[in-house]
Amino acid sequence: MSVDLNHTIVPCRDNQASAEFLASILGLEAEPVWGPFVPVQTANGVTLDFMVSDDFGWHHYCFIVTDQEFDEIFARVRERGLAFWADPGHNKAGEINHLYGGRGFYFDDPNGHNMEVITQPYSR
Repeated sequence: MSVDLNHTIVPCRDNQASAEFLASILGLEAEPVWGPFVPVQTANGVTLDFMVSDDFGWHHYCFIVTDQEFDEIFARVRERGLAFWADPGHNKAGEINHLYGGRGFYFDDPNGHNMEVITQPYSR
């Protein structure tokens, strides 16, 4: 049996602004509004559906990208003056990590969600 993640809901204060923020950082497009959602689809077909909510904690989302995409995403984060960290606890500010022979970093979206970008999957 094959099981794939199709979509997830990303709670936020402003679905359009939040979807456009992430899409612009990752080099993707925010799709047209669909019901209460503003979707952002990744290359593997998973959709992040941004939905307005008044009650949510922070969530974590990780995106695996090529080395070239990493450079482009990291440049956009730096151009915007966004804080970034090498670790999920935000202890290593202004650094990237080199886990499993790749590169990675974390940044927060406007809702406090912890976004991660990596070039190599984590080995189990």
